Amino acid sequence: MSKVMIYPASYENVSKAIEHVFEVFPLDLKGKKVLIKPNVLRASDPKEGIVTHPMVVRAVVEMVEKFSPSSIIVGDNPGLFNYGANEESFKRAGLMEASKGYYRNIGIDLNQVDFNPEFLPKLSLSRHVLEAEILISLPKFKTHGLTVITGAIKNSYGLLPGAQKACLHKIAGTAERFQEMLVDVFKLRVPDLFIMDAIVGMEGNGPACSDLREIGLIIASDNGVSMDVVMAKMVGIEPEKLIFLKKANEAGLGSLDLNQIELIGELKKIPDFKLPPLIEVSDSTNEATRQILQSRILSLPKADPEKCTGCGTCVQQCPASALFMNNNIPSVDEKLCIKCFCCQEICPEKAIILQ
Repeated sequence: MSKVMIYPASYENVSKAIEHVFEVFPLDLKGKKVLIKPNVLRASDPKEGIVTHPMVVRAVVEMVEKFSPSSIIVGDNPGLFNYGANEESFKRAGLMEASKGYYRNIGIDLNQVDFNPEFLPKLSLSRHVLEAEILISLPKFKTHGLTVITGAIKNSYGLLPGAQKACLHKIAGTAERFQEMLVDVFKLRVPDLFIMDAIVGMEGNGPACSDLREIGLIIASDNGVSMDVVMAKMVGIEPEKLIFLKKANEAGLGSLDLNQIELIGELKKIPDFKLPPLIEVSDSTNEATRQILQSRILSLPKADPEKCTGCGTCVQQCPASALFMNNNIPSVDEKLCIKCFCCQEICPEKAIILQ
């Protein structure tokens, strides 16, 4: 039986809550490679409530340090408006400092992995993700226009670097298919522990709006489905109404039945919590969204000859072998490019632009 812990907390005393998380969910971290993945949707101020708060990230990092892992990595790939700006997003959100020197760019050193061919046959993931022996996911308690809530399962979407996310958005087409695809991404590397920043949550038209809600909780679980079931109940939704939870349940990833989840703490419904509409929204019929996605998908990397030194790092690191040197300047094979934009992330001279 999976467990979900609901624990009162503030950002000032969050270390106490995180300490309790590791008592309830003990992990063998000694000598292990640990990856900590917050939700870093885009470059923003912590007060905006868009990303996992830096005090939560710092508290988790400091707790993991106590268990003497062989390595710690803190990383994420931002969303649509900040592709290729991993480091900047961490700095602006106060997460670079909170990571205590353990930040690594998980948009580079990519390897291809098999995926659901109904969407894409292959995706690229950082070797840091693939080599992690323990993966700790730090979602933010928020709403989302396509998934209604964004919690444990949705947080794994950030494991995908570059415009792969935009490509999958476009291919999925509808909210139903998008939610189903999220579960396939989640299955690529299911995290070992989930710790949700629900101290300040977001309601209304998330995941990046101004409707913040004081909730005052840290929620933790050893199962992502269970965490999202509890979150759904808290905001007044029956889990069966959420397509991604139904699919995750059918895939054997967790139960939707609260009786099959051990609750540690008190589950209370949040009064008058504002949700996005429970309607089937199609990406392809939302013109503004369609144009943004299309611009990302059509973007191709190009080297700025004024900045490029011809070092060849981008060519060496391209997981799809889509780059080649042409007169000492990298060029791209459009047919091979998978839009991961690893080249932009890894370029030491910041010479790769997207066109």
